[in-house]
Amino acid sequence: MAKTKWALDPTHSSVDFSVKHMMFAKVNGSFNKFDAVIEADPADLTTADIEFTIDTASIDTRNDDRDVHLRSADFFDTEAYPSITFKSNEITKTGDNEYSVAGDLTLHGVTRPEAFTVTFEGQGKDPWGNEKAGFSVEGKIKRSDFGLTWNAALETGGVLVGDSINISMQIQAAKA
Repeated sequence: MAKTKWALDPTHSSVDFSVKHMMFAKVNGSFNKFDAVIEADPADLTTADIEFTIDTASIDTRNDDRDVHLRSADFFDTEAYPSITFKSNEITKTGDNEYSVAGDLTLHGVTRPEAFTVTFEGQGKDPWGNEKAGFSVEGKIKRSDFGLTWNAALETGGVLVGDSINISMQIQAAKA
């Protein structure tokens, strides 16, 4: 089978993250604007080409003051760096419907190799006859690797914001 284009369905997809706060709790958030260009052969997902873009200004942690701070030069600096991008360069099957997707992640002007675990959740037609496919994505990055180093020391020791960021995405795509 040949590669075909798939369009991201943003109303049935999500990009979420969590980070340690004060060394003992987690703050959860999401990005509300994102897009992807996917070319894939459903019979062999190891040959897929994936490009993903996230609008950094769309960050949402359900706290307006914190979101303003995250958009500032202390963190994402959304005016200077309006997007996060990922471009796959190697996909390896690691199990039943599970893949390691390696590629170049660009965040805050820094490009680094990163890999994410992708699970193919299934494929089928919706009630309107559109071919859809679903994927779960999990990964972890260190924000300091991308120059996101702002922090505040705590009186009890430790820091306010953790370095490790857990990433979780639910992706639904429609055959274009």
